[in-house]
Amino acid sequence: MNKKKEKTEHSLISNMLFFIKLMFKASPLLVIGEFVWGILANVPNSLIGVIGVKYIIDVMTSGERLNRIFWAIGVIALVIILSRLLSWLFREFMWNVEKEKCYYALNKTLYEKAKSLDLESYDNPEFYNSFILTIESSSDNIQTLLGLVRNYFGNAVSLITISGVLLTIDPLCLVIVLLPIAIFMPLSKVIGNLQTQRQIENTKYHRRSDYFQRIFYLQDYAKEVRMNNIHPLLIDRYNDAADDVINNQDKYWTKISRLYCVQEIGVQIIGSMLALPLYLGYLVMVKKSVSAGDFVATFNGAYSIAMSVNFLTVWAIARFEERAKIIEKFRGFLKADHKIKDGEDVAVCGEPKTIELKNVSFTYPGNDKPTLKNINLIIHPKEKIALVGYNGAGKTTLTNLLLRLYDVTEGQILIDGEDIRSVNVQSHRNRFSAVFQDFQIFSASLGENVALDVDYDKGRVLSSLSHSGFDKKLKNSTETELLREFDDNGAMLSGGESQKVAVARTFYKNCPYAILDEPSANLDPVAEHNLNQAMIEASDDKTVIFISHRLSTTVNADKIYVMENGEIIEQGSHEELMNQGGTYAYMFNLQADKYCTEG
Repeated sequence: MNKKKEKTEHSLISNMLFFIKLMFKASPLLVIGEFVWGILANVPNSLIGVIGVKYIIDVMTSGERLNRIFWAIGVIALVIILSRLLSWLFREFMWNVEKEKCYYALNKTLYEKAKSLDLESYDNPEFYNSFILTIESSSDNIQTLLGLVRNYFGNAVSLITISGVLLTIDPLCLVIVLLPIAIFMPLSKVIGNLQTQRQIENTKYHRRSDYFQRIFYLQDYAKEVRMNNIHPLLIDRYNDAADDVINNQDKYWTKISRLYCVQEIGVQIIGSMLALPLYLGYLVMVKKSVSAGDFVATFNGAYSIAMSVNFLTVWAIARFEERAKIIEKFRGFLKADHKIKDGEDVAVCGEPKTIELKNVSFTYPGNDKPTLKNINLIIHPKEKIALVGYNGAGKTTLTNLLLRLYDVTEGQILIDGEDIRSVNVQSHRNRFSAVFQDFQIFSASLGENVALDVDYDKGRVLSSLSHSGFDKKLKNSTETELLREFDDNGAMLSGGESQKVAVARTFYKNCPYAILDEPSANLDPVAEHNLNQAMIEASDDKTVIFISHRLSTTVNADKIYVMENGEIIEQGSHEELMNQGGTYAYMFNLQADKYCTEG
């Protein structure tokens, strides 16, 4: 029973067919063209080497109608030219375009799947490594697998065709060729497993080296690298990462090369180069059962079959084993289930209702210690509440639970008395606008960045930007492209300007609840004050939950919750908490004294 449960991987053939079906769905012309290309690249040469050469030798030895040789050579030349021409036309005028279509279609499938995954998936290092490997190997999988399929199909057709010819001359040659291949075939699986393990480990090491690429080409790190003496440290770390990749390659390729060498010696030398010539010599010299044409045709045909079988069973299987392992991860990624399940009901995005957290606890996957413990609070409609506390207190985790980016480990979150798990996930999230602490600006127009949509209301965008305090004059107004991935003249914003764009999203989205995680972290005191006033005015009809380490922003909150070690230790208005003289009062006075001292 346990063995059956553990066996979740698909067979090599199943994985190959799965990926071929994906490619066929993306580009039928590409897959069909590869099959035809494989036949044109293999079958004509094999037939010419067997039947064509046999015919010419038989004509020459017979001494009759020698002019037929020229006709045979002409036909052979024509076949070669036509097969090469058709292959060239497909490769030059169709293959590259269709391959790109296939590549982008498969990547789109991966991106759609990535969008649907829970955040928990990113917390799992093993799954995340598989995710990276799947994305990075997508293009390589397509190109490599297309080449394998093309050559495999071509060799298979060639094998069947030449075997039919050879069987009419002497069937024992097939046995001589196939026997050593069968003996050494198990090595293919070993080689395939080593190749796959090599690529998996390489992905881990390449992620480290890719980190240094980001450091040296992203503007975010430019000032730190130039102002401080961290360059030698980074180069040392980079050298270590490079050594890991090189050592990993050396470790695996040493084993793989030795195994390949054993295979080649066993299949090529023992079979095709020793046993077969001896047997053919016996047929010619002793039995005298084959003609000169038959001798050459048999030898060429047997050699062709040996090459085809060697490719189909030894070389290709090793490659297919490697690809199949990668495709298994690709397949597993596409089938990965998400824990955040849709409820049966659809949430209504209307007026704000009461939000209640009842005995909410949460533990991150892989952790033993809970991040939130027995949280109970009620947020009334249109109330403005603040979550404060030291780093790691659980504030952001609480808002992630409200948004159902994670589900509670214990307890319930209710909106208007209904458990948020009972409604459709997207309809629930549509009720919220959120500005995260690690917000992102996308490579799109300013208007699209605010609306987070292709179609947007320009007037609402400008109004939202005004509320957030964004006053930068841009040449094309809301049509101005931000960042420079798609436009070399794209606008680059400062940290504060970017944050105002992110905050403007909250004003733009028509929804009853807003979550703001450190909305003024990159702003100066004046901009912070103006933003707070704007948020209060613009969010008068919304329930607002904000997290802030600058306690000056919490003064006007209806209610403040102080969190520590995953628990709510104090709650009340600013005035009530100051009168209590507890943690909040201590934190507020500490910051106030700092401002007074600096002043």
